[in-house]
Amino acid sequence: MAIIKPFKGIRPPKDLVELVESRPYDVLNSEEARAEAGDNEKSLYHIIKPEINFEPGTSEYDPRVYESAAENFRKFQENGWLKQDDKEQYYIYAQTMNGKTQYGLVVGAYVNDYMTGVIKKHELTRRDKEEDRMKHVRVCNANIEPVFFAYPDNEVLNELLMRYAATSPEYDFIAPIDGFRHQFWVVSDDQDIATITAEFAKMPSLYIADGHHRSAAAALVGAEKAKQNPNHTGKEEYNYFMAVCFQASQLTILDYNRVVKDLNGLTSDQFLDALTKNFEVIDIDAINVNVSGDEEGIPCYEKMAIDDAISQFGLDILKPAALHSFLLYLDGKWYGLFAKPGTYDDADPIGVLDVDISSRLILDEILGIKDLRSDKRIDFVGGLRGLGELKRRVDSGEMKMALALHPVSMQQIMDIADSGKIMPPKATWFEPKLRSGLIIHKLD
Repeated sequence: MAIIKPFKGIRPPKDLVELVESRPYDVLNSEEARAEAGDNEKSLYHIIKPEINFEPGTSEYDPRVYESAAENFRKFQENGWLKQDDKEQYYIYAQTMNGKTQYGLVVGAYVNDYMTGVIKKHELTRRDKEEDRMKHVRVCNANIEPVFFAYPDNEVLNELLMRYAATSPEYDFIAPIDGFRHQFWVVSDDQDIATITAEFAKMPSLYIADGHHRSAAAALVGAEKAKQNPNHTGKEEYNYFMAVCFQASQLTILDYNRVVKDLNGLTSDQFLDALTKNFEVIDIDAINVNVSGDEEGIPCYEKMAIDDAISQFGLDILKPAALHSFLLYLDGKWYGLFAKPGTYDDADPIGVLDVDISSRLILDEILGIKDLRSDKRIDFVGGLRGLGELKRRVDSGEMKMALALHPVSMQQIMDIADSGKIMPPKATWFEPKLRSGLIIHKLD
């Protein structure tokens, strides 16, 4: 059963939250972080992207960079830009994207649950990325950024969340760049705290949705500190790490698409012909697109070419319609690909995935791309960029072809995690991303 605990969060005063908060460290590069931080000395980027505190070009793995993170974490607390709550409590973090709100509980997740598999993962991690985050956790002695968990839907917790959602939040702001709404409540009532702890104790598993490297790093540092402490009791704060836990049914997973530099020596006609072995290939001239709405919000429909829809409406409305269907962009044209029966196994939690089908039958078999993590001929486009970004990168000549996939479902992720299997690389893109800087967890 899942063990969690409340904790004394470190967080910004209400009037400073929008100056402190930031995007997560791993969704932008150093120069983007430098630009976003600008002359704002209160930006969390000075802690989570501390290479911006040095000359441009300074490696993010420079030992001085990690020390700068710790120095700035101390500075933020000394200046009152971050303050620790007096009481151990839970927190609620809500995100609203395109009119849909998901409510997460911010908890201390148990390190041993990660080690024993109660907290389940669905992706492989790289040791170099784990070590980078471990250094950051060690030097700061804190989980500066939360990890992103999912849990099976729970009516008791949902009622509690909705009760808090009807009250005035501690924080409430629209974030720059993503334009999404972020709200935050403090759960200090002892009965509510006890209810949350008890309901999680009934859950056989929690699931890492996003942040596998951060989860591994946080748990490994906690285990490391336990081993190094001769007076370890199991009750120390380092036995827990910070996670935001959402009900599985509320989460939004977007498509994670592929762009490829070449056709492995094939002409376009040869490539399309090779696809017919395992796919029905259809030349798409036009599709039905929701193009507008009248003053009362009633949608109007119009037949139009994909490229016209892309140029006029930003194309996130255009997606592969169902499992085992794909959109291919090649030589200025869109094609529909439909996997033939027998090319996938609906009874296999991995074999049923479109990321597996496309990896096996297109990227590997035809294009010779064996390792999605290391092959320089392939790149990935996720999140809200839509088909427009795929078209742009091919039309620019940077890439030869693009492949759009139907998104993976949360149920598929949970099935894979429960089976003990690992998803193919670059399979999931969760949106919206958690904002950093709303809450921090110290390890002592």
